[in-house]
Amino acid sequence: MGGTAPSRTCVTTPAWWWILFVVEGAALVVVIPRLWRAARGGRRLQRGRVAAGADLRISVVIPARNEAARIAECLAPLQNAPGVYEVIVVDDESSDDTAVIARNLGATVVAGNPLPEGWVGKIWALQQGITAATGDVVVTLDADARPSEELPQAAVGALVESGAALATVAPRFRTTSRSGQWLHAAMLTSLVYRHGAGAGHATKDAVANGQCMVFRRADAISNSWCERVRGSIIEDVAMVRMVVADGKQVEMFDGTALLTVQMFDGFADTWRGWGRSLSLSGVDRPVRQAVDASITAVGVVAPLWLVFGGVATPLTALLLAVRLGTLVGARRAYERTGVGYWLSPVADLLAWVVVVRGALAPARQWRGRQY
Repeated sequence: MGGTAPSRTCVTTPAWWWILFVVEGAALVVVIPRLWRAARGGRRLQRGRVAAGADLRISVVIPARNEAARIAECLAPLQNAPGVYEVIVVDDESSDDTAVIARNLGATVVAGNPLPEGWVGKIWALQQGITAATGDVVVTLDADARPSEELPQAAVGALVESGAALATVAPRFRTTSRSGQWLHAAMLTSLVYRHGAGAGHATKDAVANGQCMVFRRADAISNSWCERVRGSIIEDVAMVRMVVADGKQVEMFDGTALLTVQMFDGFADTWRGWGRSLSLSGVDRPVRQAVDASITAVGVVAPLWLVFGGVATPLTALLLAVRLGTLVGARRAYERTGVGYWLSPVADLLAWVVVVRGALAPARQWRGRQY
């Protein structure tokens, strides 16, 4: 019998789907090694462990500018800390009672000199403190650090055992509000995706935690570490990368058992405070910033909204699963994890905006000074 052959419906995948698939695949190739390095972490500082280097004299150096409201909690645990030979607070031209409180808690107070041309405030204060120190090893702390009395000796022991020239210590974070933790956790995730934050062995593109560093005083003096990064607002990352470039070993230790840091109070303070440095302008090249912004847009920000919008590839679901997995892996970085923490993937877009804004218009003001 004659007749018309049945028509066949030709189902094709739209071109945009394949483009998205390829772009997501490229993002995965870049971020998975970073996430793996971060997940492995660094050497853990532990309570009650007899560490190497117990015979070394430890100088704790704390740069402080108008820290009267916070410095007591930093200093109190150090009064009888094992191995600590001296605690030096560099009073960076404070207008409050920072120096008085520090003296009352047994610290040696160094009155900071006026800021020289070309220097940034914190690294200038560190330079003065390291110069004034008389110990073999220096442990630096920010005034918002809440150390255990065991922290200095544990950090020095880990430095000796690792053979590193310089180490920074990753803390446990204390947040004061759900909204603050919501944004803070998204910002921390951004650093993990862009640089493998938390990885133990530092590479040439490593990040660092300048809230606690440990190194031999002689190394810092003889190699002019502070002077060489004097103009950097992100002095900790600049110093770590400089020492790595010098061919020296640099580590990040896991100090979550011995160090807590309360960086910011609430959402607005977190937005302003960490937003100043999150993009790493001045230490990352513009090309690197642009590439990382693109990768995080595809690999961190977009998957959640693509899945909700019903526009996704299998890799979209995988990327979202990886992002949710980071919540499980990073929860020990916080003293407490509440609703804000677990909902932080919704804040990834805000963290991305902060990074892009910082790359396009870097902040040059901090602590009342314009650089």
